Amino acid sequence: MVFWEGYVSDEAMGTVAPVVVYWLYAGFYQLLPPLDKYRLHTRKEEEEKNAVPFVSVVRGVLFQQLVQATVAKLLFLDKDQRILSGLGNEYIGLKLTSTADASGTTIQPSVPVQLAQFIVAMLVMDAWQYFVHRFMHQNKFLYRHVHSQHHRLVVPYAIGALYNHPLEGLLLDTFGGAISFLVSGMTARTAVVFFCFAVIKTVDDHCGLWLPGNIFHIFFWNNSAYHDIHHQLQGTKYNYSQPFFANWDKLLGTHMPYDLLKRPEGGFEVRLKKD
Repeated sequence: MVFWEGYVSDEAMGTVAPVVVYWLYAGFYQLLPPLDKYRLHTRKEEEEKNAVPFVSVVRGVLFQQLVQATVAKLLFLDKDQRILSGLGNEYIGLKLTSTADASGTTIQPSVPVQLAQFIVAMLVMDAWQYFVHRFMHQNKFLYRHVHSQHHRLVVPYAIGALYNHPLEGLLLDTFGGAISFLVSGMTARTAVVFFCFAVIKTVDDHCGLWLPGNIFHIFFWNNSAYHDIHHQLQGTKYNYSQPFFANWDKLLGTHMPYDLLKRPEGGFEVRLKKD
């Protein structure tokens, strides 16, 4: 039982919820007071180093989310499209990763199975995003004409988490999410939770803050400070991993450790750790 049951289908919720969650969570960060003593960069650095205006960032994110919603609609095939399975009066849904009973209700796996699917999806998404992300840095054409758009935000902030070139948004985020969904075998209902969690984690990694008690800083090595290294000019060839774990960086030699130092004037500085 979920709170939207009876009001909105799991498929519709899986399409809309990640967009709503993105703007709620990123908007929360945007509406916070300056919090200078928790910032990873000063406001002056943000103004001077970022090469794209805020309005353009918002437009870019909205366009990417339109593409993602379209792909999600294709993934979550219409619930009423079913075929007779040949097993009595039971029907098998045409939805890609789930089955339905005779009444048309999607059969939800047990909680342990859903947790296993969740973890598989996290690992698949991490692998996809690491290799696509790294390739976009190593291929000079793709970096110059595609991925460099995201790095115009040298100082990341929450609303800019999904500010990408449309092609990057399609290849890295949209395809990555679709493949994670398909490989894990999760139902649309489980996917609602997974995609919303992935969105929250991605926004938090770009928030530009080191807040005390942040659960993502406690449970994930890959966090806002870790990803800040990648956005710094001297760190663009390191810390490609996103959005969950740092395993691929550590396995393939692209992991860059860092020191988190307090600035005398307030806030923190994420500095590449010297050998």
